[in-house]
Amino acid sequence: MSKPVVLVVMDGVGWTDKDNGNAVMHAYKPQIDELMTKWPHTTIKASGTAVGLPSDNDMGNSEVGHNALGCGQIYSQGAKLVNESIESGDIYKSAAWQKAVACAKEHNGKLHFIGLLSDGNVHSNISHLIALMKETKKEGLAQVRVHILLDGRDVPETSALQYVDQLEGVIKELNDDHFHACIASGGGRMTITMDRYEADWSMVERGWHCHVIGDGRAFKSAAEAIETYRREGGYTDQYLPGFTIVGDDGRPVGTIDDGDSVILFNFRGDRAVELSKCFDYMDTFDKFDLVKKPKVFYCGMLQYDGDLKLPANFLVEPPHIEHTLSEFLVKKGVKSYACSETQKFGHMTYFWNGNRSEKFSDELEDWEEVPSDIIPFDQKPWMKATEVTEKIVAAIESGKYQFIRCNYPNGDMVGHTGNYEATLIGVESVDLNLKRVMDACRAHNCCLLVMADHGNSDEMLDKKGKPKTSHSLARVPFAIYNGPEGTKVKDGDFGLANVASTVVKILGYEPDEHWLESITE
Repeated sequence: MSKPVVLVVMDGVGWTDKDNGNAVMHAYKPQIDELMTKWPHTTIKASGTAVGLPSDNDMGNSEVGHNALGCGQIYSQGAKLVNESIESGDIYKSAAWQKAVACAKEHNGKLHFIGLLSDGNVHSNISHLIALMKETKKEGLAQVRVHILLDGRDVPETSALQYVDQLEGVIKELNDDHFHACIASGGGRMTITMDRYEADWSMVERGWHCHVIGDGRAFKSAAEAIETYRREGGYTDQYLPGFTIVGDDGRPVGTIDDGDSVILFNFRGDRAVELSKCFDYMDTFDKFDLVKKPKVFYCGMLQYDGDLKLPANFLVEPPHIEHTLSEFLVKKGVKSYACSETQKFGHMTYFWNGNRSEKFSDELEDWEEVPSDIIPFDQKPWMKATEVTEKIVAAIESGKYQFIRCNYPNGDMVGHTGNYEATLIGVESVDLNLKRVMDACRAHNCCLLVMADHGNSDEMLDKKGKPKTSHSLARVPFAIYNGPEGTKVKDGDFGLANVASTVVKILGYEPDEHWLESITE
């Protein structure tokens, strides 16, 4: 009764009857509609406590979603880990925090915070930054500088001034004759600093110049920078160009210099790795000319890559994920294949394997990356769906693999642009390519599991009718195509962490005892 399994993640494709710019509902998607009507199907949870986040009001994301898919369990994640560490005070007892404070004190230096300024709770939370800033004053530090990356993606697209005002209010309360904090630089998250998977190192280079060297476009305040860029170019927050804040003398107020300490307060890893490489690998770094190499103490909120041990210093221990699906299959001698384009390749590999960069077995695990285009995703919403499909179909036809998985990023990456019409095309591109995967599974007697990791393209408008660029709280589709005879979906309230058991059950194995139950009977 067992069959090879092909698993498809339609990234960012939520499933809901609510129509707030629901590009999934209105897209022409005959394959997805067939899967969610004529084949065993259900919807599963992909946000909140179901993926280890603090509350059910917290949107899921691709990282925690793929962790849950790949390990069959629920671990405390991201914001919840940091919340717990701040509430207990353990974060201030960490070796990294104590070294950051000691370094700045010893050298009469500055302590710098770099990170995403919002309460989106996907990459960071402004409340964490504020808590850390307040503690620096208690610790007796004299100078704090904040380098703000503006969101407009996990929060409303032009909400940056709200968070700047909040931060400036805290700074005003903290500053006195013995303590001085200020915003030193900034820019949009899709323009500077927060590149991922080495797709565009020039973003990081622009951020380095603004934060470290202080040679971004000069403004007297962050608010002036934001308002000027909006007036000149109509930018939404995530695409605002970089800037540097200068004093009355025209000099940058917060360059990163010898003897300073630097803390990246983002907790999510994918868009924190490259900046961490700049600091930790400074002596051998060759991705761009750093120009300036200050001798600083650097740490992250978490360790963003456990295999690379990057960064070497971090404030909060990440979840130690064990008993993953990949490890289980390797022990059973099952050969697997993973594929996506660059934007989600790390999710199909690193996050899927429990935050590990390395394979459990070079012999049994094959990974293949399709390079993403460096272009705004709404200008090419089909992205690399066809190229990914060609590789998946070839893997099916090869007969080499018992488990094949892939990710189509379109619903998420195009959805994040806020462009509804382009997102329709993105969803339709995924659906069109699903037809080829379904045909290959039927021809080669494979079972196809189709799902999403979180919502996004299902909610493209906010309550005011403006473009919405963040994830949604929607449940996600789950369908089984061409499964073993008699395959049925059980009654129950399932989530992403129930998928691992479902995969191995269809493959003909008893699920790992640590995993949540299978979705199938």
